[in-house]
Amino acid sequence: MSKRIAVVGAPSFTTGFRLAGVDEFREVRDENKENELDDAVEDVLGRDEIGIVVMHQDDLDYLSREVREEAETSVEPVVVTLGGEGEGQLREKIKRAIGIDLME
Repeated sequence: MSKRIAVVGAPSFTTGFRLAGVDEFREVRDENKENELDDAVEDVLGRDEIGIVVMHQDDLDYLSREVREEAETSVEPVVVTLGGEGEGQLREKIKRAIGIDLME
């Protein structure tokens, strides 16, 4: 079974991924982040068919401490954050997920 990509975040963040053909989403509007983001992230982290979870770096600040720790240490699925200052971490997260550094 091939793994899928899931995107979690505001509709403005997920739109580009939808246009690119990604079909697993948990949209959380900005006004509901504090109430719904934990549940959305836990949902995708708990699904066996998800291999990569994509989020905006700034959304990590809205997660509870426990869910944030789970997202930051998850190997499968690996959580990739984009935007903000987290983009430099992408190489390390991919390396952790697959066990080799593709950039070498």
